[in-house]
Amino acid sequence: MKIVVGGQIDKEEIAKIVSQLMNGKAEIEIRGDLDGAMGVKEGKYDYYVGACNTGGGGALAMALALLGSKSCSTISMPGQIKSEAFIREEVEKGKKAFGFTAQHKDEVLPVLLKAICEKEGV
Repeated sequence: MKIVVGGQIDKEEIAKIVSQLMNGKAEIEIRGDLDGAMGVKEGKYDYYVGACNTGGGGALAMALALLGSKSCSTISMPGQIKSEAFIREEVEKGKKAFGFTAQHKDEVLPVLLKAICEKEGV
């Protein structure tokens, strides 16, 4: 499995957290938003994660433009972290790109990555 980290904030830190949580179950790359979203569209990456201040703007703008809203989900925004059930449901629906606020990365990434691993059987 390949996960690309995009977004506007904390890419290095997010990639480090993803790598630790995935514990060798995925290849992690950091790319610009356009390259990351295009890579998902072309099948180079399985999932895209990104952070910004709103959870949907800079985190997902390119993914939304290239992949469409049916493939993208905002899993946190200022003052609101989506529930574990919501995040799991979005993964099960086949969403491939996930945006969140940088300050919520420690809360949402474990839930998101666990749901992805369960869906992918890794």
